[in-house]
Amino acid sequence: MRHQRIVKKFGRSTSHRKALMSSLVTNLILQSSIKTSLAKAKQACKDAEKIVTLARKGTLASRRLAASRLQSPAAVQALFDSVVPSMDGRKGGYTRILKLGTRRGDGSEMCLLQWVVLPVKAVAETAPAAAATEAAPAAEAPAKKPAAKKKAAAKA
Repeated sequence: MRHQRIVKKFGRSTSHRKALMSSLVTNLILQSSIKTSLAKAKQACKDAEKIVTLARKGTLASRRLAASRLQSPAAVQALFDSVVPSMDGRKGGYTRILKLGTRRGDGSEMCLLQWVVLPVKAVAETAPAAAATEAAPAAEAPAKKPAAKKKAAAKA
């Protein structure tokens, strides 16, 4: 019996299971949302909550511990620069799980694991991208207007 056993094994060895959870948390930090099975999401949710709580300290030791648990230096950077500031004022509950239904192939319950609050940098990246697309036509518009005036003058 598995009384008081918290960790799900997923039919994997310890090293494989740790690598799987590390990969899920790393991708959650980098992409802000991941699609996975419900059982994996529940375990990854626990790990993500712990890593955000660790990162909220903001010390060098906490940064090194986060780097040892995550697979990417970019994920560590994103965790401290965008995820932690966006979670300011929250005492916990940093992630949410949205159920999507069953997977067609094997009937596994699928879900979307995401942050409750969208990270600061992700919001900042989308706003300049929209501004850049609006600025590009604005830069082209003054160049076209004088040409249009010349054509109008030539026709007259």
